[in-house]
Formats: sequence, structure tokens, C-alpha cells
Amino acid sequence: MIPAIALVLGVALGLVFQPGVPLWLQPYLPIAVVAALDALFGAVRAQLDGIFDDKVFVISFVANVLVAALVVFLGDQLGVGSQLSTGVVVVLGIRIFSNAAAIRRHAFHA
Repeated sequence: MIPAIALVLGVALGLVFQPGVPLWLQPYLPIAVVAALDALFGAVRAQLDGIFDDKVFVISFVANVLVAALVVFLGDQLGVGSQLSTGVVVVLGIRIFSNAAAIRRHAFHA
């Protein structure tokens, strides 16, 4: 229940204060969000499978965001940032849809 309350509170504070994202951070924000969603869907799947571990979730969450941002940063430095961004989104998207399918199978037994 606490995470749901924190989510609602965070969304409400974001709507009230409307924080801006610095220009240098804007290319990395979508990648970080996709990486965070991957960790979140993985956590939901692990919870439904009965193998959820909060330490693994936190480490996975932070590591996904940092590795994805690092790959995009390195791509920017090499001049191929958009291609690596696309690659990161595709890989994480596949993982998200795979976890979503497992959640659907578990929830609907189909």
C-alpha cells in the first residue's frame, strides 16, 4: 500500500510543481524510464511467481537505469547515440513485453 500512496503523491507533486528537465539530461530520460519500467515489470512477474526479493529489485532497478544511460552516453560520445538509444529501447521493450505476457498468463491462466 505504501508504494501506491507514494506513487500518487509523486504524481500529484509533479503536477503541482511541474519540474523541468535540464537540456543535457533530456536524451537520457526516456531511456531511464524504459529501463525503470523493465525493472518494474520484472518485479511484478517475480512477485506473481513467488520469487520476489526486494534487494534484487532495487539493484536491478538502479543497474538497469545506469547501464541504459551509460550505453546511450557512450553512443553520444561515439556519434551513434540515436542508434544505441534505439537498440536499448528495443531490448528493454522485448523484456517488458515478455514480462507482461508472463503476468497475463499468470493472471488469466491463459
